[in-house]
Amino acid sequence: MSSSRGRRLTGLQKEVLGLYRKCLREVRKKPENARTNFLIFTRRQFEPHLSLSKSDFATIEYLMRKGNQMLETYSNPGVRNVSV
Repeated sequence: MSSSRGRRLTGLQKEVLGLYRKCLREVRKKPENARTNFLIFTRRQFEPHLSLSKSDFATIEYLMRKGNQMLETYSNPGVRNVSV
């Protein structure tokens, strides 16, 4: 798979995109009236890090671990809304 500019994605970039997709899939499982909040919350978790250098492996791996933990927490069916 390549990005819109024709460059190939690194493995770590693919992992980040995969996490983002998983988050978006989980949003669809939430109650309809709370989906917008979950979507905004998800975007706010990723957007501050868009300018992060793709060679900053330690930070990216830390954020991936943190993101996966958050995904696990918010995937719980008992979590029905999130504050944004």
